[in-house]
Parts: sequence; structure tokens; C-alpha cells
Amino acid sequence: MIFSFTATPEFDFMTYFAWHIGATVNNGVLNIPDQLGNGYIRKLSFNPEFKITLHHYMLKEDLIIKRNTSGMGNELITVFFYSNEQTLGIAFDNNPNIEFSARDDSAIQVTSNNLNSTIRFPAGHTIRYAVIAIMPSYLKSLLAVSKLNSTLETLTNPGNTFLYFENMTAEAKLLLKNLSAVDMSDELSQFYMQIKVQELLYLLFQKLSKRESLPHQNINSADAARLLQIRNEIINDLSAPPVLGKLAQIAAMSETKLKQLFKQAFGDSIYNYFQHARMEEAAFLLKQGKRSVAEVGYELGFTNLSHFSRLFEKHYGFTPKRYSSQA
Repeated sequence: MIFSFTATPEFDFMTYFAWHIGATVNNGVLNIPDQLGNGYIRKLSFNPEFKITLHHYMLKEDLIIKRNTSGMGNELITVFFYSNEQTLGIAFDNNPNIEFSARDDSAIQVTSNNLNSTIRFPAGHTIRYAVIAIMPSYLKSLLAVSKLNSTLETLTNPGNTFLYFENMTAEAKLLLKNLSAVDMSDELSQFYMQIKVQELLYLLFQKLSKRESLPHQNINSADAARLLQIRNEIINDLSAPPVLGKLAQIAAMSETKLKQLFKQAFGDSIYNYFQHARMEEAAFLLKQGKRSVAEVGYELGFTNLSHFSRLFEKHYGFTPKRYSSQA
């Protein structure tokens, strides 16, 4: 099933999606018809400049959501929180999907509404995610900070085009899950939900505020697609460090531009991102308990196991051996 729309501030996703699948919206809730699956979509509008849509369902066929650029510049910030419980496919500029799996932690996507994007959700799996739409000026008033770092400055100034990925912490995952369980029949539920949604935004913007302040570069949908392609190249082989020249050639960018845009989008350098992904993969393999510490280290390209152990301990606070015994 494919649902395509143009991202304007006035667009009401739930109303048009309900029409698309032949369903109705009652009291801000769209219940998925039995022939398509089960679950619901709930929309809460706290004011005209601040809304959230909660998705919690299982479908009988893949769902592909295509967002087309409004062509009007950054009038709206979209913050996409995905729990990463199932594999998620993301693409920009009609390029092939790049998959984010349960091993990955870049589950928060922040974009201006002038980028094309495609997200694929797999059939037969419980899907739980939230989309917050907020106007730049309203976000600036919420943050109420006199001097913002470059990332937050970019977000709160209309006219910028941006794409940011950030980690989903355990605290944010739990908060996201709990939002779906709120009893909306309670007369103060809307008030409670607004507080919790702001808390979710706080957890995100706290992390974004700690990013290194760098001059912002506007990107387009083609740049965004190339960045995801480069991310895929980096994590496809975690046994060998990435070669910048090769990645720049794949991205059809200069090395300088690639380094700048990658760090801007993912909040870290290409090499640091590779090392982080390497340690995440090591933790995943150790948790499975099917490989020894030495086997995991060698599989990830470490010839010096002491070096592997030091890096892992720096990342997790435990040696691989101790982590493996606790998994």
C-alpha cells in the first residue's frame, strides 16, 4: 500500500489517510479496518502550531509513505520518532530504501518539510511511532533560550533546509511507548499528553544542543539520499575502516562537502560514526552468546584484542568479557 502526500502546514495526514484506506476518523482516532490489519492512528492538536500523530498498528501488507516537498521552504519541522523494534526503510529523492534495523539507534529523524522522503513499514509487524509537527517560531518560543547552538538555530529559523538523525535513548523509547497507553477519556489527558510530548522533544533537543556548532549547509533531497547511501556503505562492512576518497566518489561530492554534510546530519564524523556502529554490532553479537569475545573482535576487523577491549569498555563501561557474561 502506497500513500503519497505533499507536506504543507495545512495538510491533515490522518484525514487524507483515512480517505485513502476507506476508513473514518472519530474523536481524533482512525481505527485500521479489519481487512487491512489492526490498530489505530491518533492525532492530538495542542495548538495550530504544535501537533502529534501517534501510529500503533499491524498491517497485512507493507505500507509505503511518500512525502513530497511543498516547494515553499521550511514552514514546518517534522520530528519522526521510531521505536526501532522492527526494520525500517528510509529513502530520499526516490532512491532505493536504506534500512534501519533494530540494531541501529538513529531512530529520530528531524527534517524541514521541503525534502522528499519515503518510509517503508513491513507487514506483519507491530509498528509504533510518533510524528510531531511544529512551526519553527513556536519551537523557538518553547526553547526560550537566548543563545542557541548552530543546530537549534537552524531548526528555529524559517528558510533552512535540513536533515538530522539522532539516537533513540531508552528513556525516549519508554516515553514513546507510554504515550500510546494514555487513557484519553480522562478530562486532563490532553494536558498530560502535551507535557509528555514536550518532554520527548526536550530529550531530543538536549542532545541536539550538545552538537558541535558548525556553519549550516542547506541540503536537497539528492544530498539526503546520498548521505543515507554513504551511511549504508559505512555499516555494510564494519571490519574495515571507511576510506573517505572512495565514499566521496560514491556520493559524487568533494571530500570536504561529504565530511561537512555527514557530520551535520548524523552529529559525528564518518570515522567516529563507523566506530560507534562497530561497537553496537559487537554488543549485538555478544548478546547473542554464540561467539566468543575473540571471535567477535576478529569478525569486526580487530587484530589486537586488547585494543578491541579498550574501545568497547570506553563505549559501554564494561569489558567485552564482562558484557558478554551479563547479556
